[in-house]
Amino acid sequence: MRVEFDHRMQASTAAPDARRIIESCVHCGICTSVCPTYELLDHELDSPRGRIYLIRDMLQGAPVTTRTRDHLDRCLTCRACETACPSGVEYGQLIDIGRQEIERRIPRSLSERSKRRLLRRALQSPRLLQFALRGAWMVRALLPAPLRKRIPLPPRASDTAVWPPGAHVRRVLSLRGCVQGVLAPGYDLALARILDRFGVTLVDVAGSACCGAIDQHLGAPQAAARTMRRNIDAWWPHIEAGAEAIVLSSSACGNMVADYAHLLKDDPLYAAKAQRVGELLRDPAELVAKLWEHASLPLSALPPGRDKLVFHPPCTQQHGLRIKGRVELLLQRAGYQLTPLAEGHLCCGSAGTYSLLQPAVAGRLRQRKLSHLLAGRPVAIASANVGCILYLQQESPVPVRHWLEILAERLLAGAQA
Repeated sequence: MRVEFDHRMQASTAAPDARRIIESCVHCGICTSVCPTYELLDHELDSPRGRIYLIRDMLQGAPVTTRTRDHLDRCLTCRACETACPSGVEYGQLIDIGRQEIERRIPRSLSERSKRRLLRRALQSPRLLQFALRGAWMVRALLPAPLRKRIPLPPRASDTAVWPPGAHVRRVLSLRGCVQGVLAPGYDLALARILDRFGVTLVDVAGSACCGAIDQHLGAPQAAARTMRRNIDAWWPHIEAGAEAIVLSSSACGNMVADYAHLLKDDPLYAAKAQRVGELLRDPAELVAKLWEHASLPLSALPPGRDKLVFHPPCTQQHGLRIKGRVELLLQRAGYQLTPLAEGHLCCGSAGTYSLLQPAVAGRLRQRKLSHLLAGRPVAIASANVGCILYLQQESPVPVRHWLEILAERLLAGAQA
C-alpha cells in the first residue's frame, strides 16, 4: 500500500511509523482468518485489512465519520493478526495511531468522553476502585443474578497474606498495578512464593502502579507516557542495584511494558531506560521454566480427579509477548492433564475495557470461548491474565484461576528447591 499523507499527518511524529506499517501490508487477507470481529460480524471493515484501509484513507485526508470510528472501536487489539501475518505488519501500533488521530478529528459526545474518563480514573486508582467495590459487595447478594455475576467476588484473606521475606541475593521486580492489586492480589503472592522456593525474591516496588495500558488504549497517550515514566523511575534504582528481571503476573501488563521502548523512543530522557526495561522483562512462565530446569519445585500430590485442566492463553501472552505453550508445559510437568482447546488463538472478549465498552461483541466471544474451554470437561480453567480470568469467571460453571495460584497452593510447607 502506497500512502501520501495529508498536511495534518505529515506534521505528526507518528507519520514515519504509520507509513512504514501501512506500506508493509500486502493486503493478502490472511489476517481476516484469525480476526475475532471479522469472524463474528463478517464485515471487511471489521477486519485488520479493512481497518488498515480506513486508517490509510483517513491519514491521506479522506472524510471520516463516526462509522469509521465504530469500526476502529470494535477492534479488540488482540494482535492475532500479527501472529498470522507473513509480512510482519505491526498492526497493534497502527491501530493506536489511527485511534488517536480519529479522536482529534471527530470528538466524541460528552457522555462518551465522560464514560471513558471515568473508566480511566476509576480503574487506575486502587483507592477509588476499592471504595466502589465495597459498596457493590455489600449489596451483591440482593441483586438479580445477571447483575450479581458482573460483580467480582472480594479477594480471600489468604490472598492478602504477607509475601515471603526478601532474604535472597537474587531479586526480580514486580509492578503494583491497578485492578489486579485490588481484586486479585493473590496472583503476585503466588508468584512471590514460587520464586522464593527457587531462592529468588520478588520485590514489591513502591511507587509503581498501573502499567499505562488503560490510558494508551482509551486515547490518552500523554497520560500513558506519564505513567510509563513513573514506573521506570520506581524500578530504576533497583535495576541499578542489580535486579535481574521485571516479572509481571498479568500478561496484559507485561505486554504493555514490552511496548515501553517503542512508545518512549522519542523521549530523550527515557528512551534508553525504556529500552533497558524491555530487555529485563520476563513472563513468569519463562522465568519459572528456567529456574525449574536447575532445581526442583516441591509440590504436593494431586488429589484424585483434580488433575484435568484446560489452559486459556491470553492474547497478550500468545500474540503480544509471543510466548506460546510455555505455561502448558509447566502445568503438565506439575502433573496436570490438559484438555485440548479449539480456536485457542481467538480472544475471550475481555480485552481490557473492551467488555465494558463493547458488551455485545464481547459477550458473544466469551460464550464461544467457554464452549471450547469446557468441551473437555476440565475441573478448572487456568489462565495468565487478570482481565481474562475475571471476565470468564462471570459465566463459567467451573473455577477460573491463575496458573500461578494453582501451582503455589501445592507448594510443600517448609520445603526448599
